[in-house]
Amino acid sequence: MTRLQTAFDAIDKANSADPTLTTDGQPEALLYGRRMSAEQEALYPAASEPLRIACRGQHIERWSLPRSDYPMDRPGYLAWRTEQGRRHAARVAGIMREAGYGADDIAHVERMLTKQGIKRDDEVQAMEDVACFTFIRWYLGPFAEGRDPAELQRIVEKTARKMSATARALALTAFAIPEPFAAAFRA
Repeated sequence: MTRLQTAFDAIDKANSADPTLTTDGQPEALLYGRRMSAEQEALYPAASEPLRIACRGQHIERWSLPRSDYPMDRPGYLAWRTEQGRRHAARVAGIMREAGYGADDIAHVERMLTKQGIKRDDEVQAMEDVACFTFIRWYLGPFAEGRDPAELQRIVEKTARKMSATARALALTAFAIPEPFAAAFRA
């Protein structure tokens, strides 16, 4: 077994413990990691092993730090998200060490998972593009239900701003994005 497969198996094993199950009985975190890997394969088929691992492990054991542990306002959300990134990076770093990866690869994955270098580091940006595609394909529809249109517009605009120009252009062809949301991807 390759060290990449060893890392994937360890991430999947950790995410299999997610108590939140999908409608077909799969652990939500396990499904999310696999969806991230599928989007990464479609968008960046020649991705490095660190990028592949970062995508698979982006939300590792996310349920273990509930959003409700933080104030339900924007500063609380940002603090929760930052702590989640730190926790995910530390957990995946441990898995990578056990799989035989070196310090440079581990440090790069930690930067990706803590989103250090969006718009400056190609692989950090690639992981963000993958996360945005995963959100649009699998989670935006259910997320949008019952939302205020102005709030939804802001969320779509923020999502588009996180993406590279290439990914924004690809999103317009990959998804049937209605106006005025599509305008955010042309900016």
